[in-house]
Amino acid sequence: MGFQVSPGVNVTEIDLTGIVPAVSTTEGAFCGNFRWGPAEVATMTSTERELADVFGKPDGTNFESFFTAANFLAYGNKLFVVRAASANGRNATVLQASATTANSGNTSHSLLIKNKEHYDNEITVPADAAFLARYFGSLGNSLKISVCDSNTAFESTVSNNVTGISTVDADIAVGNTELVITAKDTKASFASTGNVTVAEYLLAQNTCQNVASSFAVGDLVRLGNTSIGFTEKRVSAIGSTTTSGALTNSDADTQFTATANISFESKYTLSTDFGVNLQSSSVTRKWEFYGNFEAEPGTSLWCNNVANNTDAFDELHLVVQDEDGAITGVRGQILESFSNLSRATDAKNESGESIYYYNVIDNQSRWLLNGGKVIRPAGETQNSTATYTNTAINMTNTVVTNSVPFTRSFKCGRDGGIVNTGTVHVTTAGSEDWGDTNIAIAKITDGYDLFKNAEEIDISLVLTGKSRGGTHGHQLTNYLIDNIAEPRKDCIVIASPEKADIINNFNKESANTIDHRDALTSSSYGVLDGGYKYQYDKYNDVYRYVPYNGDIAGLIVRTDNTREPWYSPGGFNRGIIKNVIKNPYNPDKADRDLLYKKGINPIVTFPGEGTILFGDKTLLARPSAFDRINVRRLFIVLEKAISRAAKYLLFEFNDEFTRAQFRNMVEPFLRDVQGRRGIFDFTVICDETNNTGEVIDRNEFIGDIYIKPARSINFIQLNFVAVRTNVEFSEVIGKF
Repeated sequence: MGFQVSPGVNVTEIDLTGIVPAVSTTEGAFCGNFRWGPAEVATMTSTERELADVFGKPDGTNFESFFTAANFLAYGNKLFVVRAASANGRNATVLQASATTANSGNTSHSLLIKNKEHYDNEITVPADAAFLARYFGSLGNSLKISVCDSNTAFESTVSNNVTGISTVDADIAVGNTELVITAKDTKASFASTGNVTVAEYLLAQNTCQNVASSFAVGDLVRLGNTSIGFTEKRVSAIGSTTTSGALTNSDADTQFTATANISFESKYTLSTDFGVNLQSSSVTRKWEFYGNFEAEPGTSLWCNNVANNTDAFDELHLVVQDEDGAITGVRGQILESFSNLSRATDAKNESGESIYYYNVIDNQSRWLLNGGKVIRPAGETQNSTATYTNTAINMTNTVVTNSVPFTRSFKCGRDGGIVNTGTVHVTTAGSEDWGDTNIAIAKITDGYDLFKNAEEIDISLVLTGKSRGGTHGHQLTNYLIDNIAEPRKDCIVIASPEKADIINNFNKESANTIDHRDALTSSSYGVLDGGYKYQYDKYNDVYRYVPYNGDIAGLIVRTDNTREPWYSPGGFNRGIIKNVIKNPYNPDKADRDLLYKKGINPIVTFPGEGTILFGDKTLLARPSAFDRINVRRLFIVLEKAISRAAKYLLFEFNDEFTRAQFRNMVEPFLRDVQGRRGIFDFTVICDETNNTGEVIDRNEFIGDIYIKPARSINFIQLNFVAVRTNVEFSEVIGKF
């Protein structure tokens, strides 16, 4: 009580209501091989659909990883997923240059970008890389980007300012799919007399060539006239452009021409030919995504109102497609689009958010990262000066002359593995894929290392997926026990034996699984199940063998949610496993005896009963209460909860008041657990008997908590005793 100078009433509050908080016990952790998504970063995943959206659907090389995670999520909804990275993985890339060879085979422009933080802080992007797939992997090769950054690229009339456009009648007949466009310029349009100069020749040639190249693949081209009607066709290919014309011919009527063959996706449907010459008609083209936007890109409100730059023409539209259908299953499916982004670095929308395209793509796109901080306008070389980094007040319209969109397919993405000689251009799923079997175990453990620090991330279950490393596939499990579970002391590792030990190894399954167990660390923080299950892969319409550990971890979560963490997850009440087509190894009683003696939890299919986890042992080899899953998890819950409550006593005085406060927190909590059948009995000692003067002088505080854990029933003995009619039951009860 504070010192009082004059009479009065002083009020003091003493808080003795401290409690032990409830703790979450359902968070899982898993690292494996996935086709997409951020690598070497823990991502919370709640559903199988979310797993597929973020990390990609499974294929024939990574299904064990995918379904281990998916099977866990069938029982619970808190799984931290880490995608393993490979030193040879690469992000698919789009180059600023339009050269096909440079854009398709130059792997030096592909980078391994593990995640957004890695990209922001450690990656230097080559100057000629316009865009990168957001994540590494061959799946990125299915991406295609189209950027419309001018009104002419959005929609334009294709015409030659000199003599217009003419066509060859034979090439536009009804039923044809090819149009030949010839742009012409004549010597008569020049001011000079006599021979044409080199400069004049090049001017004419460039004029013609620009007209002939005013189309892009995907463009919608409108052909025809009012007399015969109009048709709109999508461009499927642009042929090579050829030019002709004489430099020294003095004939005033000499023509300089450029010709391009343009192919369409489908045939004409007009009832008559176009005619020999379309000079009097209009040939218009539109951006292939013309109908997806309300209007052409123009000047943003920011440039117009804030910068007072009314002719900045800073806006652009952007579309990302699944070109090959590898991502969505639909070729050409639009994945995302952005409208009215700005080339101005300081541009904002009405809410004050940046609309500078570079910021929007990097922070909002699910599929892209920016490469160099500019998109090169069409016609510029990859080393030309950028024009896309101006502030709004200084924005120029030098790039709005682009007559076609910036449209590119992504190339050079790969999953990993051994790099073949020559160029790498992966478009077929899995053709350059490493596969689960080829992932270096060091890359897997790098991912799991994210879970070492219990203060940074809260987990209770670690899934191994498939076994990896060592003669018996034991290396990964041992690493996780020794480096994560044992040091943290708040989680357990769930493991399965090797696939080769179980599948197509008839009559050797038990012996092989026991060999695997003998190579594992003795620890109450590890659990080994009995093998693999056969389940349906709805993504590929096939059946797969998948390790059980995702399911076993899921059973533990389901037990937490339906009962308590200290209940056993096995048996007919809580141990029923989902989505089992068949159990490829169904151990009989003799095999189960061998397995259980070694601390292996059999998984058994009983006719009419389903597939059951038929055990609850940990990997602790010596006899102990901690050789049972329920006891280990009981103590994890108690230790985690009480330690979290006790940290608020740090830096308080070690006196009877503080010790009583500790007891008043812990004892009600333990009585509650006892009432929920987790504890048979307990006592808490925290007084001067264990907090002696020596302890106090060392600035320590000791609380001794004695627990008699509840035990699960593993063995049932039923004795049926036949008794003679004239014998009283009291005479025989307890006598045998």
